[in-house]
Amino acid sequence: MSKKTSYLLGILITIIIGTLLYCYLCDSCHCFPGQEASAPVENNNNVVEAPEVKQVTKNAFMISDANGDFNIETNDNFNFKTSNFSILEPISEKITEGTLKLKDYLTNSSLKAVNITGYYRSDETNNSAYPNLGLARANSVKNYLVSQGISSKQINTNGELNDDINPDDESTLYGPLKFGVLTLKEGEKDEALEAACEDIRKNPLVLHFNTGQAQINLTTEQRQKIANISNCVDHLGVKVQIVGHTDNTGNAENNVVLGQNRADFAKTYLVSNGILESNIETSSKGPYEPIADNNTEEGRKENRRTVITIN
Repeated sequence: MSKKTSYLLGILITIIIGTLLYCYLCDSCHCFPGQEASAPVENNNNVVEAPEVKQVTKNAFMISDANGDFNIETNDNFNFKTSNFSILEPISEKITEGTLKLKDYLTNSSLKAVNITGYYRSDETNNSAYPNLGLARANSVKNYLVSQGISSKQINTNGELNDDINPDDESTLYGPLKFGVLTLKEGEKDEALEAACEDIRKNPLVLHFNTGQAQINLTTEQRQKIANISNCVDHLGVKVQIVGHTDNTGNAENNVVLGQNRADFAKTYLVSNGILESNIETSSKGPYEPIADNNTEEGRKENRRTVITIN
């Protein structure tokens, strides 16, 4: 075999081996009969899904009477920050105008009442004294209507979970409310309300907290009692009575002052949650009406209490 022939044969063998290696290592190639090309592998490591954009909810201020000729509607409404029950200022002039029309309608129709349902989201924090933020918002609107001359006896408040209301980028909820007009029956009594008020008289709300404490942590049952107290004040015209008590440690006169401070603190808390100051009376019994043995720490703790009831 000549030198030239050997050289050409070496080149041919190199080409054949290179081709075989290429076909063997290439997943997407099918050089041989029956060889299937494998699907290309997609690299999703860099794929970023766009965040879901929720449309901001803007409910109009609408009140109509299905059994009468009253109807108002405006795109403005009462607005709130998320996890808050204070109405955002300023309140639109159109809302004020609509409120005055509602006042005239209710004044001339004693058997009519406006029903306010406040909405709240499940991801909001309830910092109010009420069972939920929706009810707290409805009570804030109620107080505004009362300030405009509408009788609280013609206002009903409710709270309702509604995760379909969406705030804007600044956490503002526009009109998380629903309004309606109810027609009452002449002489009809709200037996459920009267029963709730009587229960408050028999089983007052009792709070235990330390002087200087800035927040009152309420149980679910206590929140409902405050909601019931608010309803009793609004619809039956009763007053809230708050009495502060102490144990017998220290000077008796100083304890009377301490009891009054506790009662006043509870009053401030209720006022901040929408119960009008003029409807609350406070007093102190100091150490003079113990309910437990002052000779034990547990007994003294029980005696350091603030009792909230209605007359």
